[in-house]
Amino acid sequence: MVKTFNFFKRRPGLSVERFREYWLNQHAAVIRAIPEVRRYTASIALPSSYRNNHEPHCDGISEAWFDDEETIRRIADSSRLRAAVTDDAVFIDTSKAGSIITDEIVQKEGAPPIDAVKVLSLLSRKRGMDVASFQSYWRTNHGPLAAKIPQARRYVQCHVRPSGYADGSTPRYDGVAEVWIDDFDAVRASGATDEYRAVKIDEPKFLTVPFPVVFASEYQIV
Repeated sequence: MVKTFNFFKRRPGLSVERFREYWLNQHAAVIRAIPEVRRYTASIALPSSYRNNHEPHCDGISEAWFDDEETIRRIADSSRLRAAVTDDAVFIDTSKAGSIITDEIVQKEGAPPIDAVKVLSLLSRKRGMDVASFQSYWRTNHGPLAAKIPQARRYVQCHVRPSGYADGSTPRYDGVAEVWIDDFDAVRASGATDEYRAVKIDEPKFLTVPFPVVFASEYQIV
């Protein structure tokens, strides 16, 4: 199973409320019509992300699971996928959209509550570090550190697949870290822990810092 991420900013002139409503209703129906999509979630930036006229890095991030990359290539020109791409333009600024294809590595199992805060960190490797070293360090050194944060109910690393680097290509990000935490009180509490401080100290060893972070609510579509 492989997972694609799509990074969305809403179409200019579209309100945040309309962006969310359209995605979770009209666009969701279009996605459900694609039988090859095994699972699909919408992670939508929390309302607090817009306080004081602030704009989050992404208004939302979609995740779609497929059997394999061959399936993605095979359906690329199918009528149902074309319909989804056409519908994107109704609520997404397609000039700012981007995507990556990843493999999931679960670093901490868990069943967070349905209304948990989902924290998505959009990661790029440290300048001069090769992909294999980045992925190895993230998986075997940094991952266990982050998994120790007490408030993290679930922690998943999503590593860009080799195809993302084919022919010298540079993906939008090298990976996405996903952490589910009960609520914002728990998010704030996690920042005061020794475990969190150890994670922050370790980040510059393999990451370009700072990096974008999106605080979101997750909605299951498929």
